[in-house]
Amino acid sequence: MTILFRYILREYAKIFLMCFSGLMTIYLVIDFFEKVRRFLKFDANMFDVLTYFVLKTPAISFQITPLAILMATLLTLGLLARNNEITAMRSCGISLTWIASPFLIFAAGISLILLSFSSTVIPLALEKAEEIRLIRIEKKPAPMAVKAPRPWIRMGSDSLMHVAEVEIGGTVLHRVHLYHFHNGFRLDRMTEAATATYTPDGWMLQNGNQRRFQADGSVALVQFAQQPVELSLIPDDFSTWLAGDSETMTIRDMRGYMSRFKNEGSSFARLLTDYYGRLAFPFVAVIMVIVGIALSLRRSGVRGGTMAVGIGQAFVVGFCYWTTHSIAIALGRGGLLAPMLAGWIANLLFASFGLYLLLKVRY
Repeated sequence: MTILFRYILREYAKIFLMCFSGLMTIYLVIDFFEKVRRFLKFDANMFDVLTYFVLKTPAISFQITPLAILMATLLTLGLLARNNEITAMRSCGISLTWIASPFLIFAAGISLILLSFSSTVIPLALEKAEEIRLIRIEKKPAPMAVKAPRPWIRMGSDSLMHVAEVEIGGTVLHRVHLYHFHNGFRLDRMTEAATATYTPDGWMLQNGNQRRFQADGSVALVQFAQQPVELSLIPDDFSTWLAGDSETMTIRDMRGYMSRFKNEGSSFARLLTDYYGRLAFPFVAVIMVIVGIALSLRRSGVRGGTMAVGIGQAFVVGFCYWTTHSIAIALGRGGLLAPMLAGWIANLLFASFGLYLLLKVRY
């Protein structure tokens, strides 16, 4: 690693930390004053409030880091150009590709950190933050069972399951209905149970009955106190419904959840879209470096800009990316886009935009 490389990397890291700290401070201050008044109505302990915001910090960092990367890229290149350092490097025969390498390497390292945060740290921190908000700050009693936000499950190609309530932990389900169909979607039998409990031997239905519909139109009714039922889903799958989304799921949990649902033939476009979006977003840091370099050097190869221009460009590009990404994710969740395309399309569009602008730079 040459002295010049270390110099550019050091200057870039300092400006990135400055941008990141500024954005983080602004975000936290706005979020704090927005929520603290409501928290104080519950006579919340200040330690619990501070703990809540500390646990929210990883998720906030995940959101603002790409914007900080873009701002730092624009500002660093602007300062280098204003001091004629880029001109000096070019006159010594140093290519723009080499000048850009410290920025790309730094962004690649940030992307890996964001990916590790997204896969484990952020979901666990958000889950704990929500627990502190509900129980310790707002003084709500811990619920024993909650209504399932998505009560219907497709179990294979010929069965449906309806669950009314799920206990915390997902080991007990209340008011369970199972519907089994013949070919042609004709109802074959229906099983109702007051509860379904997860045991070491699998799921067990309690206090229910089963109706079997005969070809002649008659119905055979059998009551039971306890009856085993084959379900490939585990308690974690049901407890995930309590949140109603995938924010508190780790990448590993999402993979296991999708694998079990895929085996059942179920549609899980929303979860699959969130999964690909979670994988794609960390790499926007590298894309923002490419876009930033292209915007800074797009005309003459040495063009810089004022600090105000750099910040303004960063906010415009960041807003456009967030809008594109959010629309794509919404379309993917609704089934209008393939989940993988919905998760990655914003990255592909902005990477193409950055590379196109780079081709306009005069080497």
